[in-house]
Amino acid sequence: MAKVLHADLWGKREEKYTFLFENDLVSVDYLNLKYEQPFFFFIPKDFELKSHYEHGFSILDLFGENVTGIVTMGDGFIVAETKAVLQNRITKFLTNEYSEEALNTQFGLGKNYAEWISSNKKTIKIEESKFVQLNYRPFDIRWTYFDNKLVWRWRFEVMQHFLKGENVGLLVGRQGQVTGSNQWNLVFIANRITDFNLYYRGGQVNFPLYLYPSPDSLFAQTTRRPNLNPAIVDQIASALGLHFVPEKGPESDAFAPIDLLDYIYAVLHSPAYRERYKEFLKIDFPRVPYPKDAAQFWKLVTYGGALRALHLLESPKLDDFITTYPVVDGDNVVEKIRYAEGKVWINDTKYFDGVPETAWNFYIGGYQPAQKWLKDRKGRALGYEDILHYQRIIVALTETERIMAEIDGVKFV
Repeated sequence: MAKVLHADLWGKREEKYTFLFENDLVSVDYLNLKYEQPFFFFIPKDFELKSHYEHGFSILDLFGENVTGIVTMGDGFIVAETKAVLQNRITKFLTNEYSEEALNTQFGLGKNYAEWISSNKKTIKIEESKFVQLNYRPFDIRWTYFDNKLVWRWRFEVMQHFLKGENVGLLVGRQGQVTGSNQWNLVFIANRITDFNLYYRGGQVNFPLYLYPSPDSLFAQTTRRPNLNPAIVDQIASALGLHFVPEKGPESDAFAPIDLLDYIYAVLHSPAYRERYKEFLKIDFPRVPYPKDAAQFWKLVTYGGALRALHLLESPKLDDFITTYPVVDGDNVVEKIRYAEGKVWINDTKYFDGVPETAWNFYIGGYQPAQKWLKDRKGRALGYEDILHYQRIIVALTETERIMAEIDGVKFV
């Protein structure tokens, strides 16, 4: 194999020009890289913690079934904020004549989508049960029509497990820098089917906690089983001195799939974990340290469960608003969004007050949800439920930051 040499050159443009004019390949002080399979990096990497990090289990190894989110190729057509809007849109499409050009102009569709749905039109039959909710972006739940004649890539093999009964999926990205964020933040949770671009630039993988058998009816309730690697589960059970049960119950000497998911969710939200293993999180799916003992495990389960409830918008804390939406003259149309001194302005007169700057800047999957949610509603008026929902998002983000700091107190890394 050849030698791989590396050198950095920092400074202003003129300083770089001067250096390059005064040096050549021989005079530059290069670092001889010790590259390793399978990545063969062309830049220095600090992998001193590699053996310790790899002692944990990989998310990819734990969850047998996984998939990226659905790809519609036509969000403007097949995704809507309300079920009624989507129903009306599809009905009009099926009962009227549209040229491909008209569809593209009206809905801003992806390449070939208009041609594709037009060719499928005669075979589409509206079924009420196929109108389902979609985790579209962090804290942004919308509606779609789950049919492979209108959804370009519907990821049926895995997404079906969110439609047959209650489920929750861990959403993890493989490469931490793919979204452009400085710190790894590619972890979230979902209890519905997910969109491919739920994270900025896409790339999140949905790892469902449970799998349902395939009945005759797509949406029938059936017995489920954990989507977990038995060997890893057994190793965890042995370390904890507990036994594993497939469903949460009253047993004091047992842990269930949801407990393991909550443990993982807490670990992946630890600032210390993200900093310590940042080089590894840039290049692959995360590995999670095995719990040391039952006491440590249950502490992290508690934190992870609290985060899960916040992110699924199920926590009772969400209605303890820390913000207000003052009654002042003007409409609620989202126009120019800006943040100043704890106020999030949606136009020249209306604003949310008491928004912590940390919540405004908080990242999930490369997005800043407090900003993204409003930007995606630019040009329309916020309704009463919208105003409440946004305030719940601020609570969720603020509480998430608080819990993340407390997780590091467990000292598991």
